[in-house]
Amino acid sequence: MIWGCMCWFGVGAMSRVVGRMDAQQYVEILTQCLLPTIENCAAHPDLPPRSELIFQQDNDPKHRSRLASSWFEEKGIRVMRWPAQSPDLNPIEHLWAHLKRKLTNYPEAPGGVLELWQRVREEWSDIKAETCQSLVESMPRRVEALIRAKGGHTKY
Repeated sequence: MIWGCMCWFGVGAMSRVVGRMDAQQYVEILTQCLLPTIENCAAHPDLPPRSELIFQQDNDPKHRSRLASSWFEEKGIRVMRWPAQSPDLNPIEHLWAHLKRKLTNYPEAPGGVLELWQRVREEWSDIKAETCQSLVESMPRRVEALIRAKGGHTKY
């Protein structure tokens, strides 16, 4: 399992998840990956002020844990409110699908976990900002489709 993040300007840092992720590991990954990604993006002249950035995640219990909530508050990172038992509209889910498609293009299966991880890292770093921008721009369409479906199944 891997954790990664994206923004308008492209993919951010990515981390391998060791074992079953708990709140402690989640906060460690946020510290090691999300903070540097935000700092790297902050150098971009078109980025809004950090106070206007909103981090989107799902309702996984470790994401809503007291430890994670305190971490976000301490770091001044706003988290998008997300209703319980709601469809997952997070654009990164489509980015994972994009990454999986890239990994299936290899002529041979990886020789093991280390080779797979190397391929994942290479393909992740090759994802263009335009791919992320397309996913972000699709959000209004996805929300509209969800409203039309009254919360039911959509093509997304």
